Amino acid sequence: MSGRAQSTVLSGARVVLPTGIVAGGRVIVGGSRIAGSAHEDSGVLDLSGHWIVPGFVDMHNHGGGGASFTSGTAEEVLSGVRTHREHGTTTLVASTVTGGLDELARRAALLAELTQQGEIAGVHFEGPFINPCRKGAHKEDLLRDPDPAEVRKLIDAAHGAARMVTLATELPGGLDSVRLLAEHGVIAAVGHTDSTYEQTRQAIDAGATVATHLYNAMPGLEHRAPGPIAALLEDERVTVELINDGTHLHPAMLELAFHHAGAHRVALITDAMDAAGFGDGTYHLGPLEVEVRDGVARLVEGGSIAGSTLTLDTAFKRSVTVDRLPVESVVQAISANPAKLLGLYDEVGSLEPGKYADLVVLDAEFDVKGVMRRGEWIVSPLG
Repeated sequence: MSGRAQSTVLSGARVVLPTGIVAGGRVIVGGSRIAGSAHEDSGVLDLSGHWIVPGFVDMHNHGGGGASFTSGTAEEVLSGVRTHREHGTTTLVASTVTGGLDELARRAALLAELTQQGEIAGVHFEGPFINPCRKGAHKEDLLRDPDPAEVRKLIDAAHGAARMVTLATELPGGLDSVRLLAEHGVIAAVGHTDSTYEQTRQAIDAGATVATHLYNAMPGLEHRAPGPIAALLEDERVTVELINDGTHLHPAMLELAFHHAGAHRVALITDAMDAAGFGDGTYHLGPLEVEVRDGVARLVEGGSIAGSTLTLDTAFKRSVTVDRLPVESVVQAISANPAKLLGLYDEVGSLEPGKYADLVVLDAEFDVKGVMRRGEWIVSPLG
């Protein structure tokens, strides 16, 4: 079975709905949408022994399949998007890295076109408005303080496709930039920051609602200086991104975030770069050279972790089988929460009638066996 599913009943699987898990459930697909009822002539596909979960939503992703969202052509970007779709990510926001403002504006314009075409879900600017002492895989001489006028320039360049900007909000202009983003309906994310606990609370009060890859590229928890992590975890207004690849986070820190913030405030992301779904080798993340060895990406100069090679199916499986998180909680963090943050929950993020037929079929070991996007099989469960 391949191509567009005009009217199909997917039956027999454990289906994860917003209300819980339905054993022996079914999902009815009519055209590109989930239908409320089946036609008499609908085809039936028996998926007994499998899971059906909503398509994954990745709100922080720099590339994959050997292609970079930060520097590639439109065709290369689409190639990277297809790689992630094959791993279950049916909705993806393309992330940039630090560069010159004019260069980033040009990149935003290209990504905006792909957003308008429905291929990606928007643009995330990670840098250049970040703290040099927490720069990670960003070129230091291109970093700058978050001037609201320059932030506005990038938003305008994205022609309505800007979804999120990561900022070190303690820098001069940081709080004003957060307010500007909030006024324009763009997510202000605290990240690559050396902020104190008190400064982070100020940023949240100003309108920041996301923690960019919590724990990474920010001060750690200390008993007299709790720093940004404590402020971000404790505030109900904030959703925390987590990279669950076994490299970026110790399992205890993942558990801490889920326990303290709750599954409703976690977004599992990849922070993927070109090598995701492609393999070891030498790559570039923006202007910086990256070596990927044994699936771990590090800067050639300095050795800092440089994004990840993660795909969200791996994050899903690890969360359930290694971290022993409930399937419903993982679905919430990998699909519903990011969809809500991006303002897309009316269309994607859960298996409900009227929404796009974006779904992933997993076997009993939580490996991907099928991926459907807008009613079309990207990966057929029949092989």
